[in-house]
Amino acid sequence: MESERIAIGIEDGVAHVELARDDRHNAMDQPMFAAIGEVFRSLGADPRVRAILLTGRGKHFTAGIDLHYAASQFVPNADPGRAAEARLRHIQWLQDAFNAVERARAPVIAAVHGGCIGAGVDLVSACDIRLAAADAFFQVAEVDVAITADLGTLQRLAHLVPEGLLRELAYTGRRMEARQAERVGLVNQLLGDRESLVEAGMALARTIAAKSPLAVAGTKQSLNYSRGRPVEDGLRHVALWNAATLASADLDEALRSRLAKNEPEFGPLDE
Repeated sequence: MESERIAIGIEDGVAHVELARDDRHNAMDQPMFAAIGEVFRSLGADPRVRAILLTGRGKHFTAGIDLHYAASQFVPNADPGRAAEARLRHIQWLQDAFNAVERARAPVIAAVHGGCIGAGVDLVSACDIRLAAADAFFQVAEVDVAITADLGTLQRLAHLVPEGLLRELAYTGRRMEARQAERVGLVNQLLGDRESLVEAGMALARTIAAKSPLAVAGTKQSLNYSRGRPVEDGLRHVALWNAATLASADLDEALRSRLAKNEPEFGPLDE
């Protein structure tokens, strides 16, 4: 599962996923997209994993898509129809890499330092929670290379920041600094530097990992399902979830521990 593009460590229920192409500012080429999809699909089904921390090595979280890789996707083809069909399938493959982040059973915390550019914004938009260092900035930069952002920013970021701000960022490609990102709610917390950022992200991940994994998984499913749907649909979904899962060992453990004033210990989920 680990590759030269991605580093992974798992300890105490927390998976630490690092973008590890720091010699290229974690620019995303085809092997990195493939690794992101594989890693999050695998961690999403791993019963050991109860929370995931996503960070980037080096100076920046990510410079976004590798422009040399992007340019290689537009090689002329004698048949424009076949070229368009192949390009569509490739874009959908790229989208699936970030969809795997959103679909992972465990919550994903993105800890962003330095630049989070282009596809990086797509990636962190698919995460559950975002923290940032004071030097972080976010840039929907696709417009500057004559591309419409197509890996999730336009679909997900509107649920995280005001739509007018999203439109401004997407139309202009300007940088949004960390303080504004915190002010509008894109990031939950600002930290002084990368070291304190990773420490805070790990502490938050451990807090989540200590909770009932069944309850956390249900909460994530309900939140994802309810986004963009009527309240009534979300209520029906969570009612069905609780009707199916409420009578669990986790509920017994939580109640027993609270009455005894002990810390609960929850077993892993099934694969």
